[in-house]
Amino acid sequence: MKRLNTILLIDDDETTNYLNHRLLSRMNTAENIRIVTNGEEALDYLRKAFADTEGYPRPDLIFVDIKMSVMDGFEFLEEYQKFRSEDKDKTVMMMLTSSASFYDLEKLKQFPEVLKHYSKPLAEADVREIIQEHF
Repeated sequence: MKRLNTILLIDDDETTNYLNHRLLSRMNTAENIRIVTNGEEALDYLRKAFADTEGYPRPDLIFVDIKMSVMDGFEFLEEYQKFRSEDKDKTVMMMLTSSASFYDLEKLKQFPEVLKHYSKPLAEADVREIIQEHF
């Protein structure tokens, strides 16, 4: 399985972040696994990463939660669409959610950057599928 440089987890749930980080680390999926806890922090991180700021490696893969405080996943995605396509094109984005409501899944269709949604927490089979299909 190919090893990525950086994975960015965007989720405000500590338990989910712990479980996902542990799984991704155990599977040796990436050199860096970064965690931010809301959409605003994620946008700040990505602005720095896309500007090649030291200490902020560009993510190859992003997992974003829908339901978060401060700025939720959909608000994040609306702002993410404003980034230059040459920056976004190098990044694969997946939605991670515990509430896959019909409304949320329909709304996700407005955001072509999100390739698929997965239930929280990640499973080893999910990670293998994502790496094989997109890297």
